Formats: sequence, C-alpha cells, structure tokens
Amino acid sequence: MYKNIFDSHAHYTDKAFNIDRTDLLGSFTESGICGVINCGADLESSRESATLSNQYDFMYFACGIHPEEVDNLPSDYLDTLKTLSNNKKCVAIGEIGLDYYWRQDNKELQKKVFVEQILLAKELNLPIIVHSRDAHEDTLAILKEHKPKGVLHCFSGSVETAKEVLKLGMYIGLGGAVTFKNAKKPVEVAEFISLDRLLLETDCPYMAPVPMRGKRNDSSYIPYVAEKIGEVKGVDPQEVIDAATENTKRLFELYL
Repeated sequence: MYKNIFDSHAHYTDKAFNIDRTDLLGSFTESGICGVINCGADLESSRESATLSNQYDFMYFACGIHPEEVDNLPSDYLDTLKTLSNNKKCVAIGEIGLDYYWRQDNKELQKKVFVEQILLAKELNLPIIVHSRDAHEDTLAILKEHKPKGVLHCFSGSVETAKEVLKLGMYIGLGGAVTFKNAKKPVEVAEFISLDRLLLETDCPYMAPVPMRGKRNDSSYIPYVAEKIGEVKGVDPQEVIDAATENTKRLFELYL
C-alpha cells in the first residue's frame, strides 16, 4: 500500500460528499493519506472549507473566488477572504484564475478579480492556487507581471506553457487527467517536469482517474495518478508521491 499521500487540491465541501463525508475523511489515515488542501470556489465554500479543515488535523484549506464565480461579488469580498486567511489552517488563496471555456463575455472582470486576489495573496505572503482553462495566454501574462508563488492546478497546457510556469518558480499540479486515454498534453508534461516541481491532486469529486473514471473521485485514488506518472518517467510511484508531498509542504509552508 502507498503512504505519505498529500492531496494538494480537493473539494470535500461539495454536496457529492454529503452522504458519507465523515466516514470517508475518517478513513484517510488508514489509506496512507497524510494531508489534504480543501479549496474554496466562492465565499460560502471558502467558509465551509475553513470549518471542515478545523475538524481534521491532516486538512488545510485555501480561500478564494473561482473565475466562474466572479459575477455579483460583494464589494468587501477581499475583506472576507482576508479574515478567513487569519485562520491558522489557511495555507493559500485559491482557487483563483481564468476560465474562458464556460464564459468569454466577462474576461475583463475575471482578470480584475484574479489580479485583486493575487495582490491580496502577496500582501498576506500566501501562495495562490490557479485555475486556468482555455486562458493560458492571459493567465501567463498576469503571472509574469505579478510573480506570485503558487501552483497551476489541474494543468492542461503544453510543455512550452509548463516551461514558462516553471521559470516563474511556480509548481504544476497533475491529477486524474494524466491517466485519460486522450490525455496527450498532460502525459507530455508529466514526462517533462522534474519531480521537484510537481504536486499531486484530485480536484475531487471531479476528474477521477482511470480505472475509476466516471465515479466520484477522492484522495485515495491518487496512487493511480502516481503510477501513470511513474510509468512515463520510469520511476517508482512511491517516489513520485514522496516528491510531490515534499513539494506541497514546501510551497504551503507546512513544516509544523
């Protein structure tokens, strides 16, 4: 059995876990899971992530506004995020970023909210957790301008984009997509990236890896991702897990 598994991006406040959340999270230590970062997507889920993380020693959280949630934000939303960040279990501002897959009519608003949250993270000396879908050019331009520390989660860009991210000193998060049959880019990135810049994640309840694709994802499925990355890199999956866990602790300053 694998051990020392750190899920750097999860959504256990999602309603998909309402039926068995307590039992599932209670089983994680026995499943070799040593840590989870639960990510907010709006103010409500950020508050819920804070509450949940306070209930489990192994869980931490990030607070932030996802690009799909930028409409109708209260004018004091940054104050709310700042207050949530005072919680000792808060390790990042996230998930934040740009998503042009679902919406292209509010690009300027997405960019404005993204930058505002980057500036907040820098003020608080916190890393950011970045969502970028069909928006790599604008995402990179903003990151190059402001140079935050953080991770591009569920990375879907090319090797060339990955090189630009790594030049900024940021990390790349890989999850279930690397196991998908049509996953050319994630596999190429997995092969290219050095182990000291990699984080492992689920994005659960979404993005379950093969052979669990179509099912509800959870942190116990991370070994399938590590096995695929180990296969393309020619290293033992536990080595992939250990490196990613070390990187997660370093980025989010979890040497407690």
